Amino acid sequence: MATHYSRSCLQYLFHLAHDHLDFRLPEIKALLSLRGKPFHPGEHFKEKSPFWLLDGLSEEDVHNIMGRSVCAKSAFELWGHGKTQSELKMSLLQYPTEDMTPFLQKSSTYKINVYTFNKTLEFQDRIKKIDALEHLPFQGSVSLKNPQQIFCLLEDYGTDPNNIPEEPFHIYFGRWIADGQRELIRSHSVKNRHFIGNTSMDAGLSFIMANHAKVKEHDLVYDPFVGTGSLLVACSQFGAYVCGTDIDYNTIHGIGKASRKNQKWRGPDENIRANLRQYGTERLYVDVLVSDAAKSVWRHALLFDAIITDPPYGIRESTRRTGSQKDSSKPSEDFFGESHVPVSMAYHLSDIFTDLLNFAVHHLVLGGRLVYWLPIYRPEYCEEMVPLHPCLQLTSNCEQTLSSHTSRRLITMEKIKEPEEADVLAHLFDPRYSPYQGHNAFRDKYFSGVTKKTTKDDKRADNGK
Repeated sequence: MATHYSRSCLQYLFHLAHDHLDFRLPEIKALLSLRGKPFHPGEHFKEKSPFWLLDGLSEEDVHNIMGRSVCAKSAFELWGHGKTQSELKMSLLQYPTEDMTPFLQKSSTYKINVYTFNKTLEFQDRIKKIDALEHLPFQGSVSLKNPQQIFCLLEDYGTDPNNIPEEPFHIYFGRWIADGQRELIRSHSVKNRHFIGNTSMDAGLSFIMANHAKVKEHDLVYDPFVGTGSLLVACSQFGAYVCGTDIDYNTIHGIGKASRKNQKWRGPDENIRANLRQYGTERLYVDVLVSDAAKSVWRHALLFDAIITDPPYGIRESTRRTGSQKDSSKPSEDFFGESHVPVSMAYHLSDIFTDLLNFAVHHLVLGGRLVYWLPIYRPEYCEEMVPLHPCLQLTSNCEQTLSSHTSRRLITMEKIKEPEEADVLAHLFDPRYSPYQGHNAFRDKYFSGVTKKTTKDDKRADNGK
C-alpha cells in the first residue's frame, strides 16, 4: 500500500558528526526550542546513530537549525529509505512524483553524492549505486561543479570499525537542504586565536555550550570565570552581547606571561576585546571586570539571558576567592605577579557551584539558561552529585571523558521561577539541595590516578581546569 506524503508532513534526515555524542541531542533540542518546535524523532530513532529522522519540521526550521549546529554535518529532505536496495527503491517509488518534480526540471542541473558511514567504497562502486537510481525521473543535466540541486545517497554501516558488514544496515536518499556549522570549529580554532591562556576552551565545545544555552541575537550573556573569553567569542558569533568577570587581574588586562610556546610575555594587544575584533564581533563586547565570583558586584536584578562558564577545578588554575583567615589587608609581594590576587583563600568547589546557582537564580531572566562544567571523579559519580536549586530545572547533563578516572559534565539548567523565601530556605536546609562535598577532593583524586599510563590519557584534558 502506497504511503501518502504531503509537503506539510515531510521527514528530514540529519547527518550528525560522530564526536561528542552526548552533546548532540541537547543541542538539537535547544535549537528546536528556539524555533518553538518540540523534538519529534522519526521511526527507529537511535541517539548514538549518525543518522536521525525528524518529523514535524519545515524547510525553514531545518535551515535555522543548520545555521547554528556544530554537532550536525548536513540535513536532507528524505525521499526514501530502507534496509536494502529493493526496500529503498520501493520507498522512493511511493514518494509522490509531484513533490519530486519541482527539483527535477529539465532546465535544472543536479548531482548525486554517495556518502558511506564507517566504510570506504571504491569509485566504481559509487557509480554503480548512482546508476541503480535510474528509476527516479531526473530530467535535468548533471553538473558536478555548480549544480542547482544536490541529492545524496547515504549508507550506514554501523559504528563498529572492527566489524564492518558487507551490506549497509540502512540506506537513505534525499535532497540536500543545508550544511551545519562545522567550519566554525576550524575558523575559531584556539591555535589561531590572538589571545589564549592555559585553559582556553576548545572552539567546538564553546559553540556547543552557546547552543545549549539557546544564545540568540541581542541576548546579554555573562561568564563569571571568563578567563581569556573563549565562551564570549562563541556567544558573540550568534549575535549576543557579552561580558564577564574573573579574579585574575593579569588575565583580564592581558598582561604577564604568555601561554604560547616560544613566547615569554603577552603582547600589548592580547586581550579579550582583541579576540572579538579578530572575528568581527567587537561591537558586541560589553566589557570584562576584575571581580570575585564569591562576592558578586551586581545588583539584585534580572540582567542576563544566559550565564555560561567553565569554573576552575584546581588542576591548571587554582580555585581562589578574596579574603583571608587572618583578616590581613597587606598586599602580597607578587602584587603584579603572574596570578594577581592581593589576599586570597581557598574557594572550595562545592561553594563555587552553590554560589553559581544562587547567582543564576537572582540574575537570570525567567527562561534563561545556566550552562557550566562540573568536574567528576568517575568511579564515584552518581546523579546526586549534580548541584540543584528549586528555581532551576536540569535540562541536560552531558559527559566529556578526560581520562580513565576523570571526566567533566556539561550541566544545562533553565530558570523556571523567581525565588521566594521558601526557595531560599529550601536551598539552605533541604537535603535535596545540599552541596556535594566530595567535589572539594577532586584535585586530590585527579592526581591520585596519575601514573605513566594515565598521564597519556590526561593529555586529552588539555583544557581541563
